[in-house]
Amino acid sequence: MRIIPAIDIIEGKCVRLSKGDYNTKKIYNENPLEVAKNFEAHGIQYLHLVDLDGAKSKNIVNHKILEEIASKTNLKVDFGGGLKTDKDLQIAFECGAHQITGGSIAVKDPDIFKSWIQKFGSEKIILGADANNEKIAVSGWQEESNKELIPFIQEYQEEGINYVICTDISKDGMLEGPSFELYRRILEETSSEDKKLKLIASGGISTFSELPELAELGCEGTIIGKAIYEGRIQMKELEKFIIAP
Repeated sequence: MRIIPAIDIIEGKCVRLSKGDYNTKKIYNENPLEVAKNFEAHGIQYLHLVDLDGAKSKNIVNHKILEEIASKTNLKVDFGGGLKTDKDLQIAFECGAHQITGGSIAVKDPDIFKSWIQKFGSEKIILGADANNEKIAVSGWQEESNKELIPFIQEYQEEGINYVICTDISKDGMLEGPSFELYRRILEETSSEDKKLKLIASGGISTFSELPELAELGCEGTIIGKAIYEGRIQMKELEKFIIAP
């Protein structure tokens, strides 16, 4: 299972929120590149970079930070937050994004999102399926839609989506453990004999012991944020997990 640390950006700084609430912002580092380089030094190969300013303003904002991390590390960055137009996507890829994550756009303008899947392919486009009470949330989690989580994922599977990041918003930043049962149901209901969803778990990771459990469930990756920043999971533990046979 891939280990994917998260860097969330507000005003150029590395922050974490609780349950997506901007009022709970806590700054962990004023230099996101420094954080990214530290991850890389511990054997990390992937990074989940979220432009929270972009998510709120509905267009890409912190692309310069993406460009700096992508050009000064070898991390494969998946980038999300405020990607709403073809121009936003072009900027993200030109700035070095390995993949992009689309959440709100997949709900509010499915035609554009489907066109991205067609144009760039399912290896480059990740579906962001962030949910509260199994209803998809949009606009930096400021709004709840009427879309049901699992049917929403299934709908985009039919359009060719392979990668899905699923965040249970009620768990995000709370350090109370991830939604094992929800991920189990998603994998059961979206996987067939010939196709298995590449599900990336996000939200609530609090201890190292949860990682093998997510791997056992069949998650392709897991995003870890606050547990690293608060010292609940040590980078040395992640190193061992990454290089385990």
